[in-house]
Amino acid sequence: MEKKWYIVYNGQQTGPMDKYELLKYGLSLDSNVWCQGMADWSPAGTVPELVDLMGQSPVGSVPPPPVKSKIVAGILALFLGGIGVQYFYIGKNIAGILCIIISLVTCGLWQVVTFVQGILMLLMSDEEFNRKFLYTQSKFPLF
Repeated sequence: MEKKWYIVYNGQQTGPMDKYELLKYGLSLDSNVWCQGMADWSPAGTVPELVDLMGQSPVGSVPPPPVKSKIVAGILALFLGGIGVQYFYIGKNIAGILCIIISLVTCGLWQVVTFVQGILMLLMSDEEFNRKFLYTQSKFPLF
């Protein structure tokens, strides 16, 4: 079960939410945060898990994309991956266009790679899927 976090936002305790949602509330190293298991409220800069999160998506960047289903993305990758439909679904349009180009150049052999990608998507945890495909700065997340 994923931890539920709270943040002090505009002087008020806000939560519970998953750690990625903290970014929507301007999470910075100085933000006071708390989750079950912590003794007291602490600055986010003292919580390694949140420092890593801010490193992946710096404060001031575009907020995280809406949650997308890893099952839908995985099935799309299995059956329509050669034309990049899974990337269009998760909002990575550049990757979708690159898939179409690569598929044309390789005469459809690219479908093998995206088929494997679909299997991996279906097998990974939701948190790992979100980190690797949704909350990444990469324009073309592959595996």
